[in-house]
Amino acid sequence: MNSKPSLTRRELIVASAISGLSLAAVSDATAMNRTRGFLHVDKSARGKMYVSVRDEIMMVGGYSSIAEGLQDIGLSAIEMAVSRDSSVRAITPSSDKPRLFLNIDEDVDLLSQQLSSTHTRLTSFLIPNNFGTKDLDAEVAWVIRVVQMADKLGAGAVRIDSAMEGGRQLPVKTRQEIFSRCVKTIILETNGVELGIENHGVEGNDPEFLLGLIHMVGSKRLGVTMDMGNFYWAGYPIEELYAILQRLAPYTKHTHVKNIGYPAEMRNQRRQAGYEYGKYSCPIPEGDIDIKRVVGFLRTAGYQRDICIEDESLGKFDEPTRRKHLREAAAFLKLAI
Repeated sequence: MNSKPSLTRRELIVASAISGLSLAAVSDATAMNRTRGFLHVDKSARGKMYVSVRDEIMMVGGYSSIAEGLQDIGLSAIEMAVSRDSSVRAITPSSDKPRLFLNIDEDVDLLSQQLSSTHTRLTSFLIPNNFGTKDLDAEVAWVIRVVQMADKLGAGAVRIDSAMEGGRQLPVKTRQEIFSRCVKTIILETNGVELGIENHGVEGNDPEFLLGLIHMVGSKRLGVTMDMGNFYWAGYPIEELYAILQRLAPYTKHTHVKNIGYPAEMRNQRRQAGYEYGKYSCPIPEGDIDIKRVVGFLRTAGYQRDICIEDESLGKFDEPTRRKHLREAAAFLKLAI
């Protein structure tokens, strides 16, 4: 779960700037990107659901590379986290290239080669965007570049964030308007790749807030990154959780899977957000959430992308046990789908 950015009152004046994103900078960047040659990636392989893993989650297993980790846990699909400097982990890192930069065309080509040579499928990028920043044009241009590179590399989705600097000091409608204007610009300047708002944090786990954003943007390319555990983290009773996930299934563009195991008497009670999460987070097969039931919601809704491992309980265990739980989660989810 990502923490919300710290806020300053002065920076929140950006909220009053919703009346005008400058498109000049992002359009120039887009034109430049389109003039360069990139390796073609075949994106025709679509079909039923499959299992993937977040790179940052898998690498707590102590693997030397993404390629080694995927081989050990029996998967071939990865979600990659993008840092603020536009870098991602190399699939097969070297001493001089431990990370590759999505704002450097040669690095993007190298990443494409590494994905191909290791038979690794890039499912999505995860980005920590902040539409509350003072330089909103630069932030939108950065997201546009990441989405374009996702398209070049064959990824079907990019996980985005609704959290913004100082967002809690803004009226919900104002925050939604800022988000909507930014995302509309991103969609206008990109093709194909879908955007999934992750439900996390307090307001981000309000389904009405999420659906409000989706409807305000009004594009089929925008939906949710359904985190199956985060609504439970936010305090919803287990049966309410299933109703929310079923409601959001038709809007799902990407997923994260985690689990929590509360005492039986707490499962259908409303709890404080984040209640004893460190204590009760648990390996994916062991928690209260019936993952197979949620997968059923997604199947009924026509979802045909990855079910992505995001086991945040791994830090409780030693390295060999972390690897064991990753292998077990992969096997469990393969059966669930």
